[in-house]
Amino acid sequence: MDKKRQMTAEVLKRKDRKSGRIMVFTGARQVGKTTLVRQVLDDYVYLSIEDPVASPAFLRLTAGQWRELYPQAILDEVQKLPELVESIKSAYDQFPDVRYVLLGSSQLLLLQKVKESLEGWSAVFTLYPLTLPELLTESWDDEIRLSPWQRLLQQPDIIPTFWPSFALDPTMPKKQKAWAHYLKFGGYPALVDEEMTDEERYLWLKDYVRTYLERDVCDLASFRDLEPYVKLQKALALQTAQTVNVSALATALGMSSKTVSRYMEYLRLSYQTLILPPWERNANKRLAKMPKVHYLDHGVLQAVLQKRGGMTGAEFESLVVSELYKQAQNVFSDASFYHLRTHDGKEIDLLVELQDGYFAFEIKMAEHVAKTDARHLRDLEAILDKPVIHAFLLSNDMEIKQFDSKITAVNVAAFLG
Repeated sequence: MDKKRQMTAEVLKRKDRKSGRIMVFTGARQVGKTTLVRQVLDDYVYLSIEDPVASPAFLRLTAGQWRELYPQAILDEVQKLPELVESIKSAYDQFPDVRYVLLGSSQLLLLQKVKESLEGWSAVFTLYPLTLPELLTESWDDEIRLSPWQRLLQQPDIIPTFWPSFALDPTMPKKQKAWAHYLKFGGYPALVDEEMTDEERYLWLKDYVRTYLERDVCDLASFRDLEPYVKLQKALALQTAQTVNVSALATALGMSSKTVSRYMEYLRLSYQTLILPPWERNANKRLAKMPKVHYLDHGVLQAVLQKRGGMTGAEFESLVVSELYKQAQNVFSDASFYHLRTHDGKEIDLLVELQDGYFAFEIKMAEHVAKTDARHLRDLEAILDKPVIHAFLLSNDMEIKQFDSKITAVNVAAFLG
């Protein structure tokens, strides 16, 4: 079953504009970059740069030959041949009618080369695993409805109205089904195939992690020994949604702090993790200054930990934070994401900054929440430098609860679906 991608509308908008003459798509392997562009740009020629026979020949083409042979082309895995970007830039400079799409799964290699040669000339898109609004579609022809969270990002002054109970929402069964899949397997498009068994999905995720180590990590760095990287990968998976003390982690793993920091950056650049910086602008408050690490896909997290089912509160928090983040990216929000922790015990799982204020989130896996669960969401404006637009307690509780005018407890699938 094909799922429509929210990026489709923006790609179609750019397709015939000058700003879309060169479009760059990056994201983790298997998130659907190739499927998206081939679906939307079906009049473009598809070229695989991984082809060992054809790739050297591409380098020998002149700008004129690119225009003659491939005036509109999709170049997949272009980070494998980064010098090809210079050829594309030359054709772009000389011929106003050529249009190219560059795809790659290595943010570091691809975007570094794009920045050197195409900065200011290209439109860059980042594709993530499927989000809940995308999981709710059944074909490329479906309309994608924005989640309440995405509507809030676009109109921060209009707080969404929710049913008194999620059970009363006519769309609840469909949203709960998508949420159940998301909780179990994450958002990689290959896993929505209804003909796959659960066993096949688990095996796919296991193979994905192995392929990531063998291919993507080797794109980023020439490791003689992957074992230290694998150890850090698993250690961070065990610490997902927790603050990371690089020095302590380095000591525990028998590595240098510099190596741990570098490996953490590799995980971020290859779209495996989200590094959530601490909010620390209040000089009068003692605030924690260590980042939090969240795995971006729960299915991958489970595969790294070799788990099948079951979830900790920290894993639930990561799943929700990453979904909030990915949905914001899909609507091209310029929101900034932080966590906040004071030394006197106040902790905010997620703080999302917009131009005029903040949204604050507390995340609980519980099926029933009470007013005391939202205690950290109170009195935030005494710490922050902008007003709190609204605060949300997200959980599995089916009932919507208004704790005060600026704090709402809402079911997570209702908020994100």
